[in-house]
Amino acid sequence: MVADDQLPPSPSVPGGSPAPDSSRVSEAGAGWECGSPGSFLERMPLADRMRRFSWRHPGVLWRSRNDWVAKVFGDPSNAMRRAWVAALRERDPGSSFVMRKTSEEFSFLLLGDTGEGDRSQYAVVPPMLAVGADTDFMVICSDVIYPGGEAADYEAKFFRPYADYPAPIYAIPGNHDWYDGLRGFMRVFCGLEGAHEPRWRGPLGPLARLLWRDPAPIDDGELAVARERWRGARSQRALQPGPYWAIDAPSLRIIGIDTGITGSIDRDQAAWLREVSAGPKPKLLLTGKPLIVDDRIEPGPIEGEQATVADIVTDPAHRYVAVIGGDIHNYQRYSRTLEDGRTIEYLVSGGGGAFMHATHTIPKTTVVDEDDFRCYPLRGDSLSRYSRLYARWLRMKWLALEPQEAAVAVAHRLGTGTVRKSGGTLRPSARARLVAALLGVPRGHRPRRGPLRLPVRKLPQRFRSEFADWDTPPFFKNFLRVDVTADTLTIRCYGVSGCGEQESRPPCEDEVTIPLR
Repeated sequence: MVADDQLPPSPSVPGGSPAPDSSRVSEAGAGWECGSPGSFLERMPLADRMRRFSWRHPGVLWRSRNDWVAKVFGDPSNAMRRAWVAALRERDPGSSFVMRKTSEEFSFLLLGDTGEGDRSQYAVVPPMLAVGADTDFMVICSDVIYPGGEAADYEAKFFRPYADYPAPIYAIPGNHDWYDGLRGFMRVFCGLEGAHEPRWRGPLGPLARLLWRDPAPIDDGELAVARERWRGARSQRALQPGPYWAIDAPSLRIIGIDTGITGSIDRDQAAWLREVSAGPKPKLLLTGKPLIVDDRIEPGPIEGEQATVADIVTDPAHRYVAVIGGDIHNYQRYSRTLEDGRTIEYLVSGGGGAFMHATHTIPKTTVVDEDDFRCYPLRGDSLSRYSRLYARWLRMKWLALEPQEAAVAVAHRLGTGTVRKSGGTLRPSARARLVAALLGVPRGHRPRRGPLRLPVRKLPQRFRSEFADWDTPPFFKNFLRVDVTADTLTIRCYGVSGCGEQESRPPCEDEVTIPLR
């Protein structure tokens, strides 16, 4: 975060018109002052307008149990992916998993972690169409379908929400898409039927297989009807070559990799990644798991190797200029300068529809200077939103913090300035400091003194975020618009509040332009 007197100007919008206020400028820009409800409810099935998708429901957690099975007994997705890729190569022996694009100038939308099928997903659609209806394609970066990736959920959580987007949609799978063995994903995006069972070696293998949730049967007839009904236009139809792929354009190569359940890639995918990464053409990597997130480097293991995905990205011979990952449901950007002087932009963009992961728990950054870090929602807005939830659930009104007092409390604990300008006090109250400590705002470089030495950072992330879902504005969702020319790559992050007045002109929360020549 930057101090008030260093506040940058609001990013522009495509076409050069002045941008509406963002959350970095005003509370209204953050969606705290909704003047009218959004129109997104009209797009939802009538029953779903009332029904909520909740991670507090035991059935939802039980349907996604394959996550912890993979973490405890070993991730089976590397071996299963090889089987899927073998079937794809048998169908098309000449496939290089590379799609070609001849235009030097093009644009696309990127949405991460979309598929809850509830209000928070549908709220993203009107602003997404307002900003990106003219784009050439869309990419869903991780977790197309929650909770278990099943084919039966694609109508309500993929085909219907994006029925009015006129161009093709590609995707890279997230961990939840793997919970049905990737069967639904491969049918919808690659046109490939089949099934591949997980395999575990050793004495605990039978127990892992017993606990693994088997996917539900797939009704191919229903899937075909849903596709034809909602996204049946010729311009919307496209098949991607595999669960990982590349789009090769004259000025930029876009590479999408499949990181399975726990974030690793198999050795065959790694060999392919090195092959498509070679050469001087600038490259953008899209990945299911981000390489830098919450001020941590998550390098991306490669099966059977000491080298990582991060090593491939930072190799100067490969000339990567940016990396975008899903999985974490907010927006973060780390502008990282390497030892050789090159700068790579590392982005997290997983706010396309699912519950919001807190940003107020992100520490003062050390991976990059704090001034080279951006996030949405702002840490203070995140703390205010969560404090209000807990105040309501626990019936403790004193827990609720207004956005400005939350921002000041965050800045105090981190030792930073506040982002949004305000004439209010710069000294938080004792109550605000206590709430910030209780809800997990870490300390920056301030000395530890006083009575608030609480082990709050150890609270499970599930308790803080998955269980703290909501379906009323402000949603704090986001999506990206990416514009490519012969000379530049421009990435804009747009915030989604769910407020009616922001649907046609959503605020641009961040913008970065990267030279390609």
